[in-house]
Amino acid sequence: MSDNLDASEISPSTSSRSLGELPEIAAIPLGIDLVSAARRNIAFLRTVADSLWLHHTSITLEAIRRYHDFWMPLIADLTQPDTTFPFILPPLDVHWVWFCHTLNPVSYREYCERRFSKVIGRACIFDEENREYALMRCREIWSSTYPFEPFENEASSDSSQDSLVGGSLKESLFNEVEKQRLLCSKFVEPYRSEVVYLIAARQRYKAFLFMLQRFAREFSSRLVLTSDILLMWLTHQSYPTVYAEDLKALGVEGDLQKVVTLSETVKEEEFEETKKLWDRAFNQPYEKAGGEVPFTFQGEGVIPIKSPVYWEESATDVNTKYRSMLPRFLLEVCVFVRLKPRIRTLHKDINRDFLRLRIIRCHSELKLDKAFSNFTNDSWKKAWHFYCEFGTKGVMIQYCRHGGNCLRGNSLLDSVSFRWNDLLRADSLTLEKEVCQQVNVVTSITPPVQVPYLLKCVPDRVTDDAGAMISDVILKMNSYHPQEGRWLSRTVLDHAGRVCFVVRIRIGGGFWRRGGETPSSVKWEDRIIEIREGSWSYVADSIGRAPEKVVATATPKEPSEQCKAAWCFSTGDELIVQWDSSQSVSGTVTEREADAISSKKTKVKEKR
Repeated sequence: MSDNLDASEISPSTSSRSLGELPEIAAIPLGIDLVSAARRNIAFLRTVADSLWLHHTSITLEAIRRYHDFWMPLIADLTQPDTTFPFILPPLDVHWVWFCHTLNPVSYREYCERRFSKVIGRACIFDEENREYALMRCREIWSSTYPFEPFENEASSDSSQDSLVGGSLKESLFNEVEKQRLLCSKFVEPYRSEVVYLIAARQRYKAFLFMLQRFAREFSSRLVLTSDILLMWLTHQSYPTVYAEDLKALGVEGDLQKVVTLSETVKEEEFEETKKLWDRAFNQPYEKAGGEVPFTFQGEGVIPIKSPVYWEESATDVNTKYRSMLPRFLLEVCVFVRLKPRIRTLHKDINRDFLRLRIIRCHSELKLDKAFSNFTNDSWKKAWHFYCEFGTKGVMIQYCRHGGNCLRGNSLLDSVSFRWNDLLRADSLTLEKEVCQQVNVVTSITPPVQVPYLLKCVPDRVTDDAGAMISDVILKMNSYHPQEGRWLSRTVLDHAGRVCFVVRIRIGGGFWRRGGETPSSVKWEDRIIEIREGSWSYVADSIGRAPEKVVATATPKEPSEQCKAAWCFSTGDELIVQWDSSQSVSGTVTEREADAISSKKTKVKEKR
């Protein structure tokens, strides 16, 4: 990047305002609803990723043939000048090739102009119901136009097809598809589909276009996109006619060739230069929560970043029928810090100062400290990056000094808080605050999304057949009638420490009085396991009864000669535990899951 960037290019107030307050950014024209389009594209990419058959070489080559020989001539004939695009969608395999081809705008434009003398665009179909109609309508037109060509790809995954499309065209299209094969993995997190996240991403993409329009001719380094801006850029490209018209209106058609694509090698220096340019333009950190560079640097190459969080998304919550299980919501947090230029002249003992991050609610013992020596006054530094439960309410940043209390302990000079609800209403999901008039702190989050339940099981007291804990208290309440049966009990807690279930297994029979009888063991087929929904009903301190509602049971059955043990579940399924030659087991719950479970080998230890 050139060192001759003129700060006067931007008005003095620009660097102190959020992106949403800048009229220059708000005025940037976009000919498509990028929020709806990006959400639709994410759903499409997930469908492609789940369709494993689509990624076989023979299937891909057949899809390229169908795209070149049938789909493009069909859509070109239906696309008339000065009219809207046909309201149809091709089959999945053709749609995937088309999508990948549009992500190389130069190649796609040359292909269309050479073959059809015009650029073929895509209809904006975002609603699921409209998408199904467009697909059905395309099937009718396809069958009428090509009666001997099936609408679906019928190639076999093990077939050999080497001459489907002529020469270099086949190779170039195949390379385009292969480059985007793992594109879904860049946007796998469920918060990417949240509207508030996409609105913030669109705003940052428009800010990037503004920065490019203003400074592109003053630097020579390539630009590296963060993941949120990259999502919007790829979505914009996937609608080629709109993309071309928008860039022409902004006058940045050639400048976007300086942007690094996913298939190119990236240098860390290029990313650092991009961050400096963004800081110069907006006085804000370039990265944010949910908007970081989607790879790490290693020499001259890149390594895709893997999220430390296991994101598992489902269209429905399978546990909504259990009222005792409250959903768990998680968000990503990034905190950036920059010192003010005058801080070193105001405090001689700055080396004693540090920032401390704390959680507003829960985890009161959590204290993450960062010394001032980690920060500078010429660039933003990422101080903390973590994932947090939404129930924690927010974070607090404290300005502290070592030895502030008679040279012992620490003194608190100032503090600011960032609440999740305030950040969700903030521009680009980001807030900036000043601490002690010496430090600027920028905090950003991703929208909270539901994540898998986090449960733990802890031992509890032994209970009787009725579910009451074995205790003198219960004995007295029952007028000293003996308690019958023995059940080992476990309490299941959720992520917030709330009791969700009580799990019990029957291990003994007989009666119990104070100082009385010894329980007798029960047969294997009587060792029933049950799960009860809810929490204990306490009658005195920690003594109580298990909840009454039984939601599931597992009953042991007499095993056959080939298996070690067998269980019947209340769901109707059956678990068979079978020894193999290596003293490990393979189990089968249902016929559908037989292959998956039998491939796993788990050591079994019996508790007697």
